[in-house]
Amino acid sequence: MRTVSRLLRGAERIARASGEEVPGAEHLLLSAMDLPDGTARRAFERVGADPDGLAAAIAAQHADALRAVGIDAGDLDDLEVPAQEGRGVFRSTPSAQAVFRRAVDLSGTPRPRQLLGAHIVVAVAEMEHGTAARALSRMGVERGQLARAASDELIRTRA
Repeated sequence: MRTVSRLLRGAERIARASGEEVPGAEHLLLSAMDLPDGTARRAFERVGADPDGLAAAIAAQHADALRAVGIDAGDLDDLEVPAQEGRGVFRSTPSAQAVFRRAVDLSGTPRPRQLLGAHIVVAVAEMEHGTAARALSRMGVERGQLARAASDELIRTRA
């Protein structure tokens, strides 16, 4: 369960650092990049994508969304976001909940004991809409190829 705790707490930290109260699928994906198993990062590398470029692609998607409603993201730089440590029950957006449920299903166990970063990558790559899907597109990552690369990582890890 340490992996799950690390994944979820990491997603909360990343979301709050970007000024969001609860994490979305994109924050789970970013958190998966930091898991010690390394499978999420390797899946990105397998498709020729720089895993370190994901955060910038997500930030660009958020800026695009703000611009679409007439807000310049630069105007928000001076806003102070209170840093809070996650407490109690994990709260997240419906997209994050769907990604986590799918990743647990992919892990093949009723409890997420064997959850790896690549499970999160597959679950996010299967999403057709949302910030994470648009960020992958911005990076030039084809979601089907990324899902296959992450699945290959899972197979390699089990071997």
